[in-house]
Amino acid sequence: MAETFEVEELTERVILVGVSEQEGDDAEDSVAELAELVKTAGAVVAGTLIQKREQIHPGTYVGTGKVTEIAELVERTDATGIVCDDELTPAQLKNLESMLDTKVMDRTLIILDIFAARATTSEGKIQVELAQLRYRLSRLAGLGRSMSRLGGGIGTRGPGEKKLEMDRRLIKDRIAQLNRELKEVQKHRETRRAKREKSHVPVAAIVGYTNAGKSTLLNRLTDAGVLAEDKLFATLDPTTRMLTLPGRQEILLTDTVGFIRKLPHHLIEAFRSTLEEAKHADYILHVVDASNPQREKQMHIVYDTLYRLGVQEKPVVTLFNKQDIVTDLEPLRDFKADYTLPVTAKTGEGFEELKELLCRLLRDNRILLERTIPYGEGGVLSQIRRQGELLEEEYRPEGIYIKAYVTSELYGKLPEAVL
Repeated sequence: MAETFEVEELTERVILVGVSEQEGDDAEDSVAELAELVKTAGAVVAGTLIQKREQIHPGTYVGTGKVTEIAELVERTDATGIVCDDELTPAQLKNLESMLDTKVMDRTLIILDIFAARATTSEGKIQVELAQLRYRLSRLAGLGRSMSRLGGGIGTRGPGEKKLEMDRRLIKDRIAQLNRELKEVQKHRETRRAKREKSHVPVAAIVGYTNAGKSTLLNRLTDAGVLAEDKLFATLDPTTRMLTLPGRQEILLTDTVGFIRKLPHHLIEAFRSTLEEAKHADYILHVVDASNPQREKQMHIVYDTLYRLGVQEKPVVTLFNKQDIVTDLEPLRDFKADYTLPVTAKTGEGFEELKELLCRLLRDNRILLERTIPYGEGGVLSQIRRQGELLEEEYRPEGIYIKAYVTSELYGKLPEAVL
């Protein structure tokens, strides 16, 4: 009988490295968030080092003196690599690997690694691989040890495992193939979007910083069954579900990928079609973790990302979530939102107020109609129920009296009233 061996997977131990370029910046908060990203990717933080300097060193990210300090910290903590809080250039990557003789990664690589683990749909997998290949292509000259070294599950997922020694031509060929596949997927997405628009059912896009509670909100409102964990980027693939409001009104809710500091441009480009769900929505539901001391900065990052995507002039409802664990007494404000509401997605607190608000928003874009319709045109009632809000319905000798909110398009198609 053949002898079996158990192979223990190596857990990466990494040193986090950041640069603070000016007094009062968010370098410490950013590195703390990087620690959460590293933990989500499956590694352990063995140490942290932040250098204050006027600008990032073009050749080694931190100063050469700090590189020596990092090398000593790596040896002292038995770390298997370092993770820098910014996207490294090929030269920085190559120089740091040469000087430290250890694996060197950056924030972008960690985020790509998490996305590779979270993608479940074919579109998500294509988008992640595309982003990874673009990242690797731009750094091919600098990726020495990183391109040929398998770690313990951090910074190595996806195409890096498939063929580490891909040359530039092969990567370009693969990118071209993925772009063709992505265009086909985008056509299907556009077809589904066109069908939704034809049905005249309004759409609200759920946006927010990662781990703000977007998936929990969608699950609680619609029983969507989306994975909701207390982790960064717990869900990646967008989900759309129908929400029935009071008065039988309907609205589609679409969950989107969470935003984060320094969201890699490779991801914004690869996930543009997914993120643009917000661009085609009628309303924006902005979910904010009200318990997070960094909520103001997180809100700014969300609005900045929406601006980069061209999402403007949409009614915004900001939901200050996680009210059950808010500890500070700071007032909750969002001056860029049209409406704000305190909610707790975990328990459903504030959801009735949210549904009433959504009803009011839908009515604002509809026409109040009072009309008596001939019995022979009674079939139009089903359209009104589907595309509007039927307030009153009374069967009279001369016809069916209705009072309803309807869209302008439906209003023009309704039969004339009985005289």
